[in-house]
Amino acid sequence: MGAMGAVLHWGWLLGVALVAPAALPAGGGERRQPEIRRCDHLGPLLAGKGCVLRASPLAVAPTLRTLAVGTPVRVLRRWQSADGNTWLQVKTSAGKYPGFIGNAKRGWVNV
Repeated sequence: MGAMGAVLHWGWLLGVALVAPAALPAGGGERRQPEIRRCDHLGPLLAGKGCVLRASPLAVAPTLRTLAVGTPVRVLRRWQSADGNTWLQVKTSAGKYPGFIGNAKRGWVNV
């Protein structure tokens, strides 16, 4: 029994040593979490009538630009103010003169 037990013991140990590494990724486990991606099926939204791009999500914030009807905008984030208004931070393509303040690319819109 001693010789048979030793053969089974070493056989089991060799089997585990050969199979266990196959279940592990090369170089060890992955430490960083995968990037979160959001689905964007709708594409850009279009600005409506009276769409004013503001510097911050406040009704008294300075106006950066008034968007023309049909201007495509991409929503970056949403914010609910304390007074119950919903604001969207949007990004749009620059106008003819991208360096000027009247052609701001990002801002807040009250919806």
